[in-house]
Amino acid sequence: MKILLVHAHPEPTSVTHRLAEIASEVLKGQGHEVMHSDLYAMGWKAGFDAQDFPRRANRDRLSFIEESDHAFSQGCQTPDVDAEQRKLLAADAVILHFPLWWFGMPAIMKGWVDRVWAYGLAYGYEGAGNAYRYGDGGFAGKRALLAVSVGGPAIDYSPRGINGPLEQLLFPITHGTLFFPGMQVLPTFAVYGAAGIAAQGMAEASAAWRGRVERLFEDAPIAFRRQNGGDYPDRHVLAEHVAPNRTGLTAHIADVP
Repeated sequence: MKILLVHAHPEPTSVTHRLAEIASEVLKGQGHEVMHSDLYAMGWKAGFDAQDFPRRANRDRLSFIEESDHAFSQGCQTPDVDAEQRKLLAADAVILHFPLWWFGMPAIMKGWVDRVWAYGLAYGYEGAGNAYRYGDGGFAGKRALLAVSVGGPAIDYSPRGINGPLEQLLFPITHGTLFFPGMQVLPTFAVYGAAGIAAQGMAEASAAWRGRVERLFEDAPIAFRRQNGGDYPDRHVLAEHVAPNRTGLTAHIADVP
């Protein structure tokens, strides 16, 4: 199998980098091929702008959907974006390693998604609008996993914690960024208290992470409801008989009571 490790932290001794190193070691030990995208080391361009479209379809007005469609379909994307898409398409699984900064991923990783998730690939798949999304699409069949370093304590992210449950905070990434284009998303792995973690804590986190990586192709993914699986008759709203007493994010996860 081929696995792409994408990591975003400027400090080589960070927990984020350590988790990426462990993932690489475990996966190679299992005989897998590992690809890396160390975004800070690469000097990744985070901003998504007109520079991403050297051969414009319309020079009078910048429409990101129109230009992304044109660049992807005509093979005129920038070389860095094209290279990352090739890695993604080759990968059987993708692991995103990042610190939780202001309740989300760092800007450089968000910029990686903004630029690499092209129209015709991650959305608007096969020119069919929204026909292939949430369980179907250009990345269907691939597995995805988040490895998140969290500065605060786990209690702050507990079901009634002041920051809110971590999986709900990350829903725009797991359900949106990853499940939308078809990936099977595994439950998030988190290291809490990463800002001042002691040696013993890091050893325990490392051991737990090794176990998760070893089971990358065995663990069950989050049971997000597929758009084309029958739960959304009009492809927009849940059928009345599906999770009838629930609203909000958890209604879109089949095994949440």
